[in-house]
Amino acid sequence: QLQLVESGGGLVQPGGSLRLSCAASGFALNYYDIGWFRQAPGKEREGVSCISTSGGTTYYADSVKGRFTLSRDNAKNTVYLQMNSLKPEDTAVYYCAADSRLYGTSRYCTGDYGMAHWGKGTLVTVSS
Repeated sequence: QLQLVESGGGLVQPGGSLRLSCAASGFALNYYDIGWFRQAPGKEREGVSCISTSGGTTYYADSVKGRFTLSRDNAKNTVYLQMNSLKPEDTAVYYCAADSRLYGTSRYCTGDYGMAHWGKGTLVTVSS
């Protein structure tokens, strides 16, 4: 059974860092584009960052550019989102998603195409 499991969320002070992980089971992650999305209370879900199968192409939302770094370790079947200089507005549930149709990282992250497989999410709270 194809499954994505996020971890690494928690409470952090403004300016702090967290690293989210997304571990895949039941399928080989290297055949899938991967995305991180987030949804804050009362807001629509937004694409944070998306990465191509090889890791050669990465898309970042303007709100996280320069602060977040998305990487993948296909050997470990895991994707990582390193989040630095966190702000209160980064508070949200973060979801990992995967899709094998390879429509392109920006198209997934901007919502032009939906990703087929989703994890259950991990909560990130940025507060003092």
